[in-house]
Amino acid sequence: MLQGHRSKEAQMNEAAFDMQLFESFKPGLTSFCYRMLGSMDDADDAVQETSIRAWQSWSMFRQDSSMKTWIYRIASNLCLDKLRQAKRRMLPVDLSDPAVAIVEPNEMLPESSWIWPSPDFGENPEDILVRKDTLQLCFIALLQTLPPRQRAVLILKDVFEWSSKQIAETLGLSPAAVNSALQRARETMNRTQLRSDEYSKMDVDPDPALLSRYVEAFEQFNIDALVSLFHEEGCMSMPPFPMWISGQDDLSTFFALTRWHCEGSKFVWTTVNGGYPALAQYMPSKEAPVLVPWGIHVLEVKDNRILHVQNFINTKLFARLGLPAHLDR
Repeated sequence: MLQGHRSKEAQMNEAAFDMQLFESFKPGLTSFCYRMLGSMDDADDAVQETSIRAWQSWSMFRQDSSMKTWIYRIASNLCLDKLRQAKRRMLPVDLSDPAVAIVEPNEMLPESSWIWPSPDFGENPEDILVRKDTLQLCFIALLQTLPPRQRAVLILKDVFEWSSKQIAETLGLSPAAVNSALQRARETMNRTQLRSDEYSKMDVDPDPALLSRYVEAFEQFNIDALVSLFHEEGCMSMPPFPMWISGQDDLSTFFALTRWHCEGSKFVWTTVNGGYPALAQYMPSKEAPVLVPWGIHVLEVKDNRILHVQNFINTKLFARLGLPAHLDR
């Protein structure tokens, strides 16, 4: 009787230990799913479902592979299942040409149409090895052009630096099939030309002084000062709106049209996608004497001038980034 009690207790401790081990995998697992899916909402759902499936099928784990490989196999299959029914996520500059008529945007596409920025994935030592440049928004956009299985192979090989054997075990492929998929994926990535890649210069963080000038000009809503910070061909995009603006003249017209909406805004500094600087815009509320979340501005620069502002208008991002729910005026 006592032996049976101990056996049950040992099983419970073993299960608890392995759940703790799963928790240690979560930062890397989340960053894998984010690169696969282009959305933190979808990535979090995939990781949560992975934990549930792993817990439910733990008794079937025979240790013929490492627990890490087994967990990533579950997550990979979940991502592949999600992507079978999903349309490719994009950034606005890759979807259409810049606006010809400068008007206030009104057409919005579903949230599932867009790539969204991510928070940092934690301080897991393994995460430090994952290259920051593979979290650039332009790189996430390039990944979405790959067929899902090729995408998984490329992420596991070129980002996580797994062996072909480990990838084969994870994805249920032969090592030869992994190497073939990797070659095709790399060829596609090298030849695909996206406008977002052309506009993205995120390999070097923007000068904090430039960001400060942007904040000052925007908060004062000094349109001349604001537009002067952009290159002649500088642009601004605003998902979920597909419309985007290019060129200083059109930017000036657009800012004048939207003054009523943005005047009185304030910014809070934050970071996205592996520590890249970003600015969280709060706008005046119509219902209360506070400022409420509006958009996350990610500035991409060239020669210390703004080449592209991506203003991600999605208030759910604020909570994800640990930002306040409102600001006092």
